[in-house]
Amino acid sequence: MKRSEINRIMAEADEMIRAHGFALPPFARWSPEDFRARAAEARHVIDTRCGWDITDYGAGRYDEMGLFLFTLRNGKPEDLSRGKGMCYAEKLLISKEDQLSPMHTHHIKAEDIINRGGATLVIELHGSDDEGNFAEDRGGVVMCDGVARPYGPGEKLRFAPGESVTLMPGDWHAFWGEGGDVLIGEVSTVNDDETDNIFREPIGRFSTIEEDEAPTHLLVSDYADWLR
Repeated sequence: MKRSEINRIMAEADEMIRAHGFALPPFARWSPEDFRARAAEARHVIDTRCGWDITDYGAGRYDEMGLFLFTLRNGKPEDLSRGKGMCYAEKLLISKEDQLSPMHTHHIKAEDIINRGGATLVIELHGSDDEGNFAEDRGGVVMCDGVARPYGPGEKLRFAPGESVTLMPGDWHAFWGEGGDVLIGEVSTVNDDETDNIFREPIGRFSTIEEDEAPTHLLVSDYADWLR
């Protein structure tokens, strides 16, 4: 992805988030220079990869297959291992109309996916085999706003603003906006996007960046290089 495209997506996403009554935390406004100057005090933000995250899954077709994310807060894997501490994470996502977030699951993370506003959120679901692999012919059961909801293999569930679904490890899912763009909330166990996203197809989680202009804000995938 071009950095100019990423900067534009950030601005559009910020506008949509504000339009739905949400505000991003102060570090969302930091320039790369601000981040460098405050890296020591922002160590938790950096280490847990909180912040801006925009991906086209390496396909180069963001409007067709991509996702905007902002990680608001996140714990560490050590907290989960100890069974205490900050064992949770929270994100805001934007899924554009007909923009696919491709079929995937997680080994560790359980997540509530909440339609926070906008159009209809469509989630396509598949179950797993006994080893947790994608199973074309299996369904399962999810909780929709606390109520058990069986699903068949490949069934598409639709969620209006305010509605939610709880996805457990082994619930394979893909999603997109229907009838417009959707602001999505995600509340989950500790999030590890580097190791705990298992895609059905061999695709990348993060994008390769073409630096055609200076970044407005850093992506979480920029931290390693920009904040050495």
